[in-house]
Amino acid sequence: MSTESFENDLHPAGSSRFVRACLRQPVDRTPVWLLRQAGRYMPEYMAVRKHHSLLEICRTPEIASEVTITAAERLGVDAAIIFADLLLPFTPMGLDFEFVNGEGPVVHQPVRSREHIESLRTDRADELNYVAKAIEKVAAHFSAPREDGDRLGIIGFIGAPFTLASYMIEGGSSRNYIETKKLMYGDRAAWQLLTEKLVTVLVAYASQQVEAGADVIQIFDSWAGALSVADYREYCLAATTELVQRVKSLGVPVIYFGVDTASLLTTMRETTADVLGLDWRVPLDEGWKLAGPGCAVQGNLDPITLFAPADVLEKRVREVLELAGNRPGHIFNLGHGIVPGTPVDNVIRTVEWVKKYGKNRQ
Repeated sequence: MSTESFENDLHPAGSSRFVRACLRQPVDRTPVWLLRQAGRYMPEYMAVRKHHSLLEICRTPEIASEVTITAAERLGVDAAIIFADLLLPFTPMGLDFEFVNGEGPVVHQPVRSREHIESLRTDRADELNYVAKAIEKVAAHFSAPREDGDRLGIIGFIGAPFTLASYMIEGGSSRNYIETKKLMYGDRAAWQLLTEKLVTVLVAYASQQVEAGADVIQIFDSWAGALSVADYREYCLAATTELVQRVKSLGVPVIYFGVDTASLLTTMRETTADVLGLDWRVPLDEGWKLAGPGCAVQGNLDPITLFAPADVLEKRVREVLELAGNRPGHIFNLGHGIVPGTPVDNVIRTVEWVKKYGKNRQ
């Protein structure tokens, strides 16, 4: 077989390198995108933020799509993740929140009782269609293949039941999740009702995104690392598995990502997610072993490495790729999101190095 015909087999016309990697199919090189690739480290984004709040950007399809497209094109990545926020479903559920400088998201009336849970709505998910409209614009913009023949992947996303429930109950971010675990342990029926309502809304929300053109849905379980394996299995696995499987039934691969979840990876795999996101605390090969051979993995460069000198950063990028061993099913990413102040040039270099060193060597 010639080199040209082999590469064509790895990258059929019209396919997406990113989606193929999610499904553990052969690719010509490791695909790359980065968590929070559109964010406060990028001057173009900060220029938009001078005139619009975070929620205004999320709820205005023209602006959300512009921010998404600008970041993907500036960095040269293989996938664009729609600019949105995990907590957007709270509003149609009847739970108001806002972003407070220095504090992040704040829910002014946290959910602390069964009566409050019972009052949460599940029939207004269509109010979130502004995200789908933004995805439509992004998908239309990237509909044509690029110079290398690849079509950019479009990622939609939702939160996972535990993470969204914890925001609802704590009223914002938390260190110990005391109120969340008190309700989880103390009123099993109320906890189950809350997670069921979240799953109902999240499936409808994900469906809108897929219909609009999302190729993949990423489920963020940002705070799952606060749980022991026993608690994750008893209180979260069933609802998360239902969410993953119902989203997969929409016809797209699912990426499931949490922070500080090395101890949970084997159990998280039971959700049947196609890809598990790995944070930077576990070596990629060890994380992949925990995820199991039938699962793709995404990650997992420490985002703070992006501040390092070029030689150190290049070495770390190569180490992640080497630990992946050129096996089908690796998507290069960070182990968490890009932080403010990160040098843009280092982010661009990282993408370029992945493209250089992540070529298929079969």
